[in-house]
Amino acid sequence: MASHFDSVDPKVDFVAKEEEILKWWEDNDIPARYRALNDDKEKKFSFIDGPITANNAMGVHHAWGRTYKDLFLKFRNMQGYKQRFQNGFDGQGLWIEVEVEKEMGFKSKRDIEAFGVGKFVEECRKRVDRFAARISEQSKRLGYFMDWDNSYHTKSSENNYTIWHFLKTCADKGWIYKGRDVMPWCPRCGTGLSQHEIVTEGYQDITHDSPYLKFPLIGEGHEGENLLVWTTTPWTLAANVAAAVNPEYTYAKVEDRGSIIYFSKSLIETLKKDHVLTEDAKVIGEVKGSELVGLKYQGPFDELPAQVETIEQHRVLAWDEVGEDEGTGIVHTAPGAGAEDFKLGKEHGLTPIAPLDQNGIYKEGFGDFTGKSAADVKDMVFDSLKEKGLLVRVNKYTHRYPVCWRCSTELVFRLVDEWFINMDEIRPKMEKATKEMNWYPEFGKARELDWLKNMQDWMISKKRYYGLALPIYACDCGNFDVMGSQEELKERAVKGWDEFEASGASPHRPWVDGVKIACSDCGETVERIADVGNAWLDAGIVPFSTIGYKSDPEYWKEWFPADWISESFPGQFRNWFYSLIVMAAVLEDSLPARNVFAYALMRDENGEEMHKSKGNAIWFEEAADKMGVDVMRWTYSRHNPASNLNFGYKTGDEVRRQFVIPLWNIYSFFTTYANLDNWTPDDCTIPSSFGFTPDDEKNVHENWRLSNYEGFSELDRWILSELNQLIAKMTDNLENWQLPYAAEAVEQFVEDLSNWYVRRSRRRFWKTEGDIDKNAAYSTLYTCLATLSRLIAPMTPFIADMMYRNIVADRVADAPDSVHLTSWPKANTSLIDEDVMNQTRLAIRLASLGRSARAQSRLKVRQPLAEFVAEVRHDWEHFALVKIENVLKEELNVKSVRDAAEMGGLLGFEIKPNLRILGPKYGKQVGAIRNAIQDADANEIARASEAGEKISLEGFELEPDEVLIERVALDNYAVATDAGYAGAILTEVSEELKAEGTAREVVRLVQNLRKTSGLEISDRINLWISCPDDVTGALMPHADYIAEETLAENLDLGAVLSDDAQGVAASDSIELDDGSKVTANLEKA
Repeated sequence: MASHFDSVDPKVDFVAKEEEILKWWEDNDIPARYRALNDDKEKKFSFIDGPITANNAMGVHHAWGRTYKDLFLKFRNMQGYKQRFQNGFDGQGLWIEVEVEKEMGFKSKRDIEAFGVGKFVEECRKRVDRFAARISEQSKRLGYFMDWDNSYHTKSSENNYTIWHFLKTCADKGWIYKGRDVMPWCPRCGTGLSQHEIVTEGYQDITHDSPYLKFPLIGEGHEGENLLVWTTTPWTLAANVAAAVNPEYTYAKVEDRGSIIYFSKSLIETLKKDHVLTEDAKVIGEVKGSELVGLKYQGPFDELPAQVETIEQHRVLAWDEVGEDEGTGIVHTAPGAGAEDFKLGKEHGLTPIAPLDQNGIYKEGFGDFTGKSAADVKDMVFDSLKEKGLLVRVNKYTHRYPVCWRCSTELVFRLVDEWFINMDEIRPKMEKATKEMNWYPEFGKARELDWLKNMQDWMISKKRYYGLALPIYACDCGNFDVMGSQEELKERAVKGWDEFEASGASPHRPWVDGVKIACSDCGETVERIADVGNAWLDAGIVPFSTIGYKSDPEYWKEWFPADWISESFPGQFRNWFYSLIVMAAVLEDSLPARNVFAYALMRDENGEEMHKSKGNAIWFEEAADKMGVDVMRWTYSRHNPASNLNFGYKTGDEVRRQFVIPLWNIYSFFTTYANLDNWTPDDCTIPSSFGFTPDDEKNVHENWRLSNYEGFSELDRWILSELNQLIAKMTDNLENWQLPYAAEAVEQFVEDLSNWYVRRSRRRFWKTEGDIDKNAAYSTLYTCLATLSRLIAPMTPFIADMMYRNIVADRVADAPDSVHLTSWPKANTSLIDEDVMNQTRLAIRLASLGRSARAQSRLKVRQPLAEFVAEVRHDWEHFALVKIENVLKEELNVKSVRDAAEMGGLLGFEIKPNLRILGPKYGKQVGAIRNAIQDADANEIARASEAGEKISLEGFELEPDEVLIERVALDNYAVATDAGYAGAILTEVSEELKAEGTAREVVRLVQNLRKTSGLEISDRINLWISCPDDVTGALMPHADYIAEETLAENLDLGAVLSDDAQGVAASDSIELDDGSKVTANLEKA
């Protein structure tokens, strides 16, 4: 074992150090040894990874979630749990296809088919493998210790065939069906989007040209009358079949611009403001909406061939969903181009007109629109309406409109045939499972249940190429068969199996498309439907596919349900969490995981969404190289995961400055002085345990008892108490998923260790003689640092191992060579002393108040003062003040400490008349009242007012609210307050105190001069102080103090040096408050 600690540079390059640690981990196989650490243990903690999409490099938002996963895995590993360290990659679906299309320069599905579906699918696979490899390397840089050679892929055959089993189970229960509905559709991607995808992240603020137009009424008694209709989707007007009104609303009959029009009465002023109506518009009548129901009208595009079957259906329908917040109160209804319209149309037996093909292009039967994109026809629509005299006005309208969440193309709505899972019978099972799961944050449970309550049937099909090949074989006879496995497909195949098997039997297009079966009903040869599956099927099945549900059921039972899962909650409540719950409910009537740890969204430092297009997105590698991984990980760890994280380099700088550097400085301080004194862990009198002990046995640290004969001071006992309370608190926080509280506790401990323990113990380390007091200080600080390295290892794995390897692994026999191979510390409860902690915390609080009071008075810290007065809240604190008196004297540089209770409190009362009330009531007598208040006892007035009693003043009886009461500081005291506590310093300074303050200023001057002269901490000096005679006289009583503090062997006060001497000695000066100049000259003795 090495005898000395490696020297620690206070100005460390953390990024370079992290790279060194990474290499050391790799060279010494640390991640693999870490993963195997608990292979012989009985207790397990099961984690199922939510797969990261292997489609692009990691951003800092990915690193956030992966930090959480690694952190809790490391924590449980240190607790001795056997775990699975399997990372997941999501590698099929639309998101992969879109990126490959961009790479290939494809604009539509037609380009894919021209290129070849098989070749396109292979390109998708290659992209996934490429980015999976890159993300693996990035994750290693994050310090994420997964089994990277055993990651699961959702594109794997095992994953896809397990989904087949799930779908077969659903089909056997009668839950799968083919439905016709109007679905949100991406014309660029050529596929429908499910409710999950739209609700989660599918809306943007978009401005559209929105027309107001007339539907001419037909029929006796309504000649020349019109319905005033408004729409934000002019492309749907060619598919209009009906109009809808709210039967309970009142509709105005208005004459304007020579036309008679009907619309909601409540919107008259709005329509005038929007210039839809003129100011001359005249109301000539009113009708209830129910009176308009059934009226027939002429459609805006009845001349189109597509309208032939529906012209006779043009009528006004009653619909309670019609609102009057915007528009006209009359809704244009196109059942073939709107989801709600389709539902309304079914209720009324309307014929839907489906105008668009899968590319968003008008089909045959739409005249000049045929062959044109729905996105390009608005001007044609407006021109046609204008030509027919139907267009009233076109306004700009900004609203939330659905877009494709992958390519951002505005969606259209198409009448299509899709495949669904009926959720009615599954929903109760899912609700039961959701209630049994523990959700962090807690509102996750309510949010998931709300989604389950309102969700529709699950659309599982997509008209795409690269994804799960839905194992549905639909026959023209109306029957369909669902294959539940590769074996079943082989058994049922009547054509194409040999070719499929020769291709590798991967259940992907186009290879599986060649396998045909015989219909189980009519016997006809049937091919698979061309659709692929919803991508959330791929991720939701992983608790089954990745741990051998079908291949090794006994092993699967050991690890299912998972003990925990973790992903970002805004989207995953409706996506991954939802699909997990569905599949576990269907296959096992079980919850998928016992605990769900979720987190919010990442924003930039200004709270704006991060986007590549905005230029504010931060890639992981950039952040790792610029701020360092540990800073990044601590930023994540300390944040409340329930709220959005505003992340950026300023945030990282703050974390580095407030936590990382103070911790590193303590570490540097310890190693520097320990090396000077040749102190090693062999000298430590506090035992440590770094390995694992049975849960029912205490280790040597837990069994150790503090002895009064080993030199431990109250300061040592305090910080050891805080350390062991920190261990207990962090263990509880992490076991209960309260990570920010754990991080906050570490930060507070490091602050206390740095700003109280080390600062107040420095003289113990500085003194030259070695004794039990110095050894106790070294033992205490060493134990704190060695324990801290283990406590922060899950959060900041690099700094933790840097510290641990230097002060433990390379110095302590039998200690594991990495902190990540050690056990989680256990608290020694016998060392937790609440009285000592409470006293010290009171001292810290009061010292802080005293410093604040001194700052208010602008008195220098080194200027001794006569008195500090403390005002406390609790009875025990009055007694504690006596015990911490000497500490406060040292901290605040005061000569005495008093309890404010001895002097009636720190703050007096200033009483003023409330002129606003007294003036009108007493008039000229207010002056007399003011004088009476000044002559009265302010404390008695304040007491009476607070008690709600009348205030008697020389003939006046005042109400409590007729005086104004303010708390003011006593004369010659500066006061600071916080949370009911107060601290005050006496601001009067005697000549003796001024002299002592001057001596302290001189010491500071010399100490700074020592640093700038390059002297070592232990170097002795010769010191000359040149100053005026009166200053020399003031300094003489403090000569020993100056010499001791500056390590001066020879001190000459009032010295006059020759020019030659001044040229040799190092020199610096200060100017005192009275203008006197003091010069220090020194040389190494």
